[in-house]
Amino acid sequence: MNTNIYLYIAVMALATYFCRVFAFTVVRHPIENRFFQSFLYYVPYVTLAVMTFPAIVEATQSPIAGIGALVIGIIVAWVGGNLFLVAGSCCAAVFLLELLI
Repeated sequence: MNTNIYLYIAVMALATYFCRVFAFTVVRHPIENRFFQSFLYYVPYVTLAVMTFPAIVEATQSPIAGIGALVIGIIVAWVGGNLFLVAGSCCAAVFLLELLI
């Protein structure tokens, strides 16, 4: 079992190293393609959303409470709430929905 873990770590390290070295050696000039620039701009946001969304739904006792908190958070952020207000609203939504469900 321990040998597999070291093998997995080595493969991940090589894959990460290859991606960084490949990008560093191939892309030597600024990227001028607007589509590719916008694609690279949104990659961190999409990655964060993909990692966060399942955690939001599965962190509560009921997935309905997690989805409800997500909807409340989106609405509060959409109308201009700051990060503290969005987080507080989501926590309150989970608390109330867990009490009701």
